[in-house]
Amino acid sequence: MTTTGDSGNTARTGPWWWERRRSAVLDIGLGVVSAAECGAEGVEFARDAGLPLPVGVAFGLLAGATLVLRRRWPIAVVLVAVAVTPAQMGVLMTIVGLYTLAASELPRRIIGALSGMSLAGTLIVTLVRANQDIASGDLTIGEGFIPFIAISTSLGITAPPVLLGLYVGARRRLMESLRERADSLERELQLLAERAEERAEWARNEERTRIARDMHDVVAHRVSLMVVHAAALQAVARKDPEKAVKNAALVGDMGRQALTELREMLGVLRAGEPPARPAPAPAPLPLAAVREAAAQAASRAGDGVGPEAVEGPCLAELDALVEQSRAAGMVVDMSVEGEARVYAAEVEETAYRVVQEALTNVHKHAAGAKTYVRLAHRGVEVAMQVENGPPPEVSPEDARLPSGGNGLVGMKERVTALGGVFVSGPTDAGGFRVSAVLPAGVGGRG
Repeated sequence: MTTTGDSGNTARTGPWWWERRRSAVLDIGLGVVSAAECGAEGVEFARDAGLPLPVGVAFGLLAGATLVLRRRWPIAVVLVAVAVTPAQMGVLMTIVGLYTLAASELPRRIIGALSGMSLAGTLIVTLVRANQDIASGDLTIGEGFIPFIAISTSLGITAPPVLLGLYVGARRRLMESLRERADSLERELQLLAERAEERAEWARNEERTRIARDMHDVVAHRVSLMVVHAAALQAVARKDPEKAVKNAALVGDMGRQALTELREMLGVLRAGEPPARPAPAPAPLPLAAVREAAAQAASRAGDGVGPEAVEGPCLAELDALVEQSRAAGMVVDMSVEGEARVYAAEVEETAYRVVQEALTNVHKHAAGAKTYVRLAHRGVEVAMQVENGPPPEVSPEDARLPSGGNGLVGMKERVTALGGVFVSGPTDAGGFRVSAVLPAGVGGRG
């Protein structure tokens, strides 16, 4: 991004106090012209004052050359112009000096005082000179016109450069103020853009975390049951062929459901791609759509609901979830306290996910342990607890389920996001307990 202020603050290219070379050339040119004017007027000044001609010319050249310093010391230039006014020289120096003084950043009282001095000096000199010309016969006008001529001359020399300088100075200050505001606005916009980029990055990371959590909840439970059934199938394949056939059918059904859910999620990931050739710039990843599809697929993880279902799982599906674990060989005891009621969709889905992930962890880490599922309706909150006893000794036929270490983290994130409390840890009896309390929330599923 370009900085607006850099365009106004150009690099210094001129000598000494000049910022630019053309400014130096202009001031030196004005100084030469002013010196020539004052030098020519110094001839008459030397004759009137009875001084040698070279002295008058040198005095005029030196006085006129001070105009070169107008940008550095405008007050000095105006004072020199006022000082040489009685000698009737330095008109160009007076005009340019007053303009430079009025356009500078000096206080207004100083500009007014020096302008008044120049006006008074020009007025007095004009009055005296006019009276002398009338007395000598060089000027043939009535004495009543002398004040008018003096006032008109002094105002004509003083007022226009002062007014023009004030206008130019005010315009310059206005442009600098606008430039500063533009710089400030550009800095603020750049800061806002950086903050927006940080917020977008944070949102992308948060969305990826949510998608990973939803996909874990949808797939991990069903795949875990598949592995458990496969292990049981291996154990009873020769002893009980009928039960082996049943377990094989369950494994096939769960595998097909898991594949269906994965295809739906991957289909949403590919939804941004065009049907023909891909565009040169890749489309952004539809993270929100993936999370929505994961939540929709999660609604069918408990009891195999068809693809037309769009809502997430609810507490009414806990019985089916427990039955799936029982079918996999787990001994599960479920109890419900309080009067069942309908909670907000987020509350019911989170409660379902906590129980589902807790049962999955039992399949992974404590296969064969007796498990207790407790659900309590307490009016303003709903509590759930999944506790398993110590696992039996591991046999060669037991399933070995890998653990990614994300289950407890995902449960805690879900519960705390709704303002609930989540606690997990081992029990004194050698088992493991997962407990969660969620606020009841408002609304429901209709």
